[in-house]
Amino acid sequence: MTSDLPTRTLTTRRFLLRALRRPDAAALYGTLSDEGQCRYLSRPHFTSVEELADWLTDPDWPGRTWVAIDRSDGTLAGRYVAYPGRDEGVLELGYITVAGYQGQGVAAECMKALIDHLVAEGAHRRLYVEIDAENLASVRLAERLGFTREGCLRQHETTHKGLCDLLVYGLLRGEWPGAAG
Repeated sequence: MTSDLPTRTLTTRRFLLRALRRPDAAALYGTLSDEGQCRYLSRPHFTSVEELADWLTDPDWPGRTWVAIDRSDGTLAGRYVAYPGRDEGVLELGYITVAGYQGQGVAAECMKALIDHLVAEGAHRRLYVEIDAENLASVRLAERLGFTREGCLRQHETTHKGLCDLLVYGLLRGEWPGAAG
């Protein structure tokens, strides 16, 4: 299942969220090549900008990707994705904040704008995130955004760090403030 919806440009107080471009890999590489920064990803860190660029722009990937650009200086601050779940009307979301922007509320600000946009599209009844159970910052963000913890999939995924428990957090369209219906 692929997304036929466009990756529209979104604006927040501090950031412009626009579609990812291949050259953005260079700005993301510092974070996504660091083992510590990638510890909660399902894959190991990247070893070259080219490898990262190929992964980011894989033509077979069915989702949409935005990057957050700092409106004050044009610096790339994060990556946000929405891709189809197993059923029509369901999207899985993902996010990573560039190392120099972590702890500044970037993900919360950008995810709120992205969720507003996705809910307004009207085609999605459910949004969800899967979070490595050890990623407490991501758990706190999901909860602050109003996602409900739906379960823990114990030893669900084998990643570069071994077996991982995954927490599933979901948000139904009607649970998002301002959503119609």
